[in-house]
Amino acid sequence: MKNHNRASLAHQVGYALRRPGRIPRHLRRVTRNAWLRLSTSDHVGYYRAIMRSEAARGAHAATGSRSHRRWLAIGQMQFDYLVRHGLAPGHRMLEIGCGNLRAGRLFIGHLDTGDYYGVDISPDILFAAQDVVADYGLREKLPHLTVIKDLRFEFLPDAMFDVVHAHSVFSHSPPEVIEECFEHIGRIMKPGGWFDFTFDRTEGQEHQVLGEDFYYRTGTLVALAEKHGLRATFMDDWERLPHKQSKIRVTLPDRVAADTPRPGVATVPPQAPAAEVQR
Repeated sequence: MKNHNRASLAHQVGYALRRPGRIPRHLRRVTRNAWLRLSTSDHVGYYRAIMRSEAARGAHAATGSRSHRRWLAIGQMQFDYLVRHGLAPGHRMLEIGCGNLRAGRLFIGHLDTGDYYGVDISPDILFAAQDVVADYGLREKLPHLTVIKDLRFEFLPDAMFDVVHAHSVFSHSPPEVIEECFEHIGRIMKPGGWFDFTFDRTEGQEHQVLGEDFYYRTGTLVALAEKHGLRATFMDDWERLPHKQSKIRVTLPDRVAADTPRPGVATVPPQAPAAEVQR
């Protein structure tokens, strides 16, 4: 399925024939998105409006989780992976697209007081994040939750973060938004820090669906990161987890030069597609 073009007419017709019960929901999504594209001026504004619409149905739906159980499981998966890769108390972390703290609640509890920073383009989803802070007894950890208008991070100091994390952000971002992030992310990363992000990977033609879901080849994102002086590494150990998106780690070049290869890390993706489940 990694080389499937979901924007093609053949795929859409085949999908409709296999799942006729989903046609009304898809048509509602098409109509909604067409209206939102006409009523917003750029992609960030467009996707902020989508998030507002989704959040009105429930915060879990807005973060792509079909149930509270799934919300918990995906958050735990993200947390466990970063801890295995070195996230520790004493680190300062930025989570881009923190949503309603699906994983953020675990990061907040794990890190020292005041060391978690969560940003999102959607004020509606951050209202839900505030509820999660209260519901999970995390007030005393003093998490920083901030609405942002872009991915320039102009309000953040240089060399501030040991770890930056973005889950299901670039899967909803066109190339210009991703490049904006790469252009500015290195400034706020500490030497020796890393930036993990997930993306929807295709081994075929790159494409998008309704201006909402974007599919990239690994090489495209690696080259884009390198254009801005960063080193990008495909994380093939993530592929073995039950998640349909893939993961890339970005580091600053001076750190990478001193690193030795680690098991489970590759610079190119595996040939066999990963198991696909809901995000």
